[in-house]
Amino acid sequence: MSSIDLIAATAFGLEAIATRELQALGYEAKGSQPGWVAFRGDLAAICRANLWLRTADRILIRMAEFPAEDFGQLFDRTCELPWEQWLPADAEFPVNGRSIRSQLSSVPACQKIVKKAIVSRLQKAHGTERLPETGARYTIDLAIRNNVATLCIDTTGRSLHKRGYRTLVGEAPLKETLAAALILLSFWKPGRRLLDPFCGSGTIVIEAALIGRNLAPGLNRDFAAESWTEIPASLWQSAREEARDLVRPDFEPGIIGTDIDAAALRLARRHAEQAGVASLIHFQQQPFERLASRDPHGILITNPPYGERLGDAEETRQLYASMPAILSRLDTWSWYILTSHPELERVLGRQADRRRKLYNGRIACTYYQFYGPKPPRPGTPDVPM
Repeated sequence: MSSIDLIAATAFGLEAIATRELQALGYEAKGSQPGWVAFRGDLAAICRANLWLRTADRILIRMAEFPAEDFGQLFDRTCELPWEQWLPADAEFPVNGRSIRSQLSSVPACQKIVKKAIVSRLQKAHGTERLPETGARYTIDLAIRNNVATLCIDTTGRSLHKRGYRTLVGEAPLKETLAAALILLSFWKPGRRLLDPFCGSGTIVIEAALIGRNLAPGLNRDFAAESWTEIPASLWQSAREEARDLVRPDFEPGIIGTDIDAAALRLARRHAEQAGVASLIHFQQQPFERLASRDPHGILITNPPYGERLGDAEETRQLYASMPAILSRLDTWSWYILTSHPELERVLGRQADRRRKLYNGRIACTYYQFYGPKPPRPGTPDVPM
């Protein structure tokens, strides 16, 4: 299979960043829609994309896209597809589904139709009535949007945000994929000071350290497609060897995570150890009101509480009211703040230089980017990603 239609599935708002990641791997993105970036590649691309993409949730093989306005059409078009090229006779193939603004609105019914059609196709193709589903797992992904069905096979398994280092989860965790996006959308580079004053269990600063060392986020986990006979084990081995060869050496420590919660910091230190970047991050228990730095320039990237999942409304109001005075201590820094707070700019008395709509789980947020003066260092980029 020299050329395969693939999709990098992302959270809404991260499509452009995933596109740049694919381009950096040498793959041309063929277009995107909300939550999806399409690209083409060979079998090795499945391995490399799963290992390397920091902002995608999963890598899908796109089998087909077609109009589906009734169950007969959905069954017939599904049955026409060459499922036997991927699924052996003993494949386990559950069907996940969703429907958005479509006539076929009953997702369970659509799942049953797709399952029945694939069974019919595999029975004929493999010359057997028996499909025991005792073998490797090939999860089928059905998405119907505006009466157009897209059928895919999931190569990833557990979502790509599950890097393997965060075995224990604190309160209101930020997904690793979103944390990586916050870093990639900033001016930060290894060697520059980076501070998260609400670091919680450490996801933002850990993802920064992984990026700084060019550590592939999927290097220490497995993927659904590793158990498939259609993708030789040698391709996974080669992709992992490539990733290990591209790891950069430790850089000068300059990443700081602070938080008032001692229990969260214990988790953060443990996660940094498991990620292999503990030597690059300094964690400190400290309330936000004590924020300070002797560095004349730096990057602040944070996801402060915004009253929807943490704390109560009055505490959140007081926190944001304190921000102008506290952040003014870092007035020559660049600030990057992800929040759903609707009046952050008014509270800070400053318009953001750039805003980007992102989703923290189901919560619609804005990533506010306030640029400080350019530090006098050669090679500092003029614009972020």
